[in-house]
Amino acid sequence: MLKWLQKQAPESLALYRNAAELAIKEMGISFTVYSDGTNIDRAWPFDIVPRIIPARDWHRISRGLAQRTQALNCFIHDVYNEQRILKDGVVPAELVLQSPNYRKECLGMTPKHDAWAHICGTDLVRDEHGEFRVLEDNLRVPSGVSYMIENRELTKRVLPELFENHSILPVDDYPSQLYKTLCSVAPTDRSRPTIVVLTPGIFNSAYFEHAYLAQGMGVELVEGRDLQVRDDNKVYMHTIDGDVQVDVIYRRVNEEFLDPECFREDSMLGTPGLMRAWRAGTVAIANAPGAGVADDKAIYAYVPDMIRYYLGRNALVQNVPTYLCRNAKEREYVLQNIAQLVVKPVNESGGYGVFVGPQSSKAEAKRVAALVEANPDNYVAQPTLSLSTAPTLTPAGLSPRHLDLRPFILQGKDVWVSQGGLTRVALREGSLVVNSSQGGGSKDTWVVETEH
Repeated sequence: MLKWLQKQAPESLALYRNAAELAIKEMGISFTVYSDGTNIDRAWPFDIVPRIIPARDWHRISRGLAQRTQALNCFIHDVYNEQRILKDGVVPAELVLQSPNYRKECLGMTPKHDAWAHICGTDLVRDEHGEFRVLEDNLRVPSGVSYMIENRELTKRVLPELFENHSILPVDDYPSQLYKTLCSVAPTDRSRPTIVVLTPGIFNSAYFEHAYLAQGMGVELVEGRDLQVRDDNKVYMHTIDGDVQVDVIYRRVNEEFLDPECFREDSMLGTPGLMRAWRAGTVAIANAPGAGVADDKAIYAYVPDMIRYYLGRNALVQNVPTYLCRNAKEREYVLQNIAQLVVKPVNESGGYGVFVGPQSSKAEAKRVAALVEANPDNYVAQPTLSLSTAPTLTPAGLSPRHLDLRPFILQGKDVWVSQGGLTRVALREGSLVVNSSQGGGSKDTWVVETEH
């Protein structure tokens, strides 16, 4: 890759970048940014220089991600059933039971294979020592996998010669693996259960992905109004040939909007009675309602303890050191060192509400310190990592940009980890914020077999 880059004139690289932008428009790859109450569809920001990870490194990371997802599913199942981990004081009970993501409606439920978070997007960063660490777990409605696959498709279209002599592990098997996982959690043993992807609709920022995955799996893409729960507590899909019973719902709707009977009464996105059907065991929902109880930046700090508690092993992939502001001693440290730390609200996602000390003014630091003091339970802090960088094509030529990585882990009957993931890159010089909604872009991720 390095040799190829060194041979390219700046004009050639610009041509490749333009070709990629044209392909993105032709393929209709977009995402939506919500700004001032309006939806703005934007072309997917893509960098043509791939990120490269040796397969020998990835195999260890992959085992660590599978381990982590298994422990998180054990934790969610325990929280809604025996609550052993809370009684044993490994995780503070009030942290879980007072969380806005804790759903009493899920108490006593036992999904098939005890799997609650069937699809997990785990964000990894590489620290100054070259070690991959988990930055956060996304267990509610993780997105980005279609862009992981499309990034590979774009690279193949624009730079096909780079694939001629290298063993780059595939990523396009994700839809078939997702289908297999969803089939494994169906309540019935039919060889072809009826699976649907439930979307909030065309104005959702990830609608492209919802449609992409439904098409890739060969299943129906539905909105809440396309489904009905009848008196027999079964879910039916309206079709032109009549109603069809649904076995599995892959939801891309936040759970508070999932069922107006159970959660938000004003929701027009879900279907009345879905929770009734789920509790009756006639339909599987992925990710299961209530899985978000483990998707919390305060709970994240206890995941290594969960792995030891449930699996009897140490974590293969470590956390980033995390300070819980709810603890007086740790809060004092955070307030004294706020200019050097990253402070995050525990229940936000998408990079919103994040304070980066070294890149902020004294006035901003003072404002965030006041928020922490007023509501310490709502904040955690972490060191400002020297995030790894990778060569990225900018208008001025190749330049280092900070990045992270979101692999995808599936758990049903078995556990499966993607071979690579979605590399998100901060396109602004010096920025540590990689989210596409805040000016970030992405790269193809190559897991490469370097030994024969």
